[in-house]
Amino acid sequence: MSNLAKLEFAALDISGKNYLSWVLDVEIHLDAKGLGNTILAYKEASNQDKAKAMIFIHHHLHEGLKVEYLTVKDPFELWKNLKERFDHQKTVILPKARYDWMHLRLQDFKTVSEYNSKLFKISSQLKLYGENITDEDLLQKTFSTFHATNVLLQQQYHEKGFKRYSELISCFLVAEQNNELLMKNHGICPIGSAPFPGVNVTVHNNYENRKYRGRGRGRGRSGGHGRGHISNRYHGGNNNDTSNHQKKNNNERQERSGQNNPSKAVENI
Repeated sequence: MSNLAKLEFAALDISGKNYLSWVLDVEIHLDAKGLGNTILAYKEASNQDKAKAMIFIHHHLHEGLKVEYLTVKDPFELWKNLKERFDHQKTVILPKARYDWMHLRLQDFKTVSEYNSKLFKISSQLKLYGENITDEDLLQKTFSTFHATNVLLQQQYHEKGFKRYSELISCFLVAEQNNELLMKNHGICPIGSAPFPGVNVTVHNNYENRKYRGRGRGRGRSGGHGRGHISNRYHGGNNNDTSNHQKKNNNERQERSGQNNPSKAVENI
């Protein structure tokens, strides 16, 4: 009994809007529990199995429906009553599902995943209402809804000869991921953000030319950079040494003349 404390799936709404999906869920779970015969005509089932099936079905009914069918004790009878009450949902929902299928277009969705989800939802509804939807139907529906600007791409995919829809959608998803990666890389380094290789070569050549001309000027006879500049420095140093030597000789001559001429020696003091 503790396993019945929570719902295995959504309970049948009192409006019956989820009747068809609810029927499918009940049939699957009853078969899994070995109670499938309890809702089938001309099938024998023990009273114990019928009681278990009734408990399970009641547990997955709206509270209002439980009250309305409180006196029904046989699961097959309850199953038949619910079918008579809500089976008309096929005539209401099926045209809507067909309309959605007819107007479903790949170009109307931003991502492949969104389109794929919607496609399976509609196809599941159609199958639930008795429509036969095959892989070929899914493939042709997808191929026929490419945007007009992607006709060449549509033909390329069509020529690959896909037999299963899952193979086609896998290719779509891979292509979409690669495209997102390319766009992301473009956003990080957009066109024109990096210098052209030719510009780099030109700048390098100009630099080398300036460097070569600078070396040529340094080797000339006139003053400047390079070896010429160093040579002038050494020549300048020799001139200074000669001037100091001449000044020293003049001082010595003046001292000797002062000794020979006392009057000039006094003036010098």
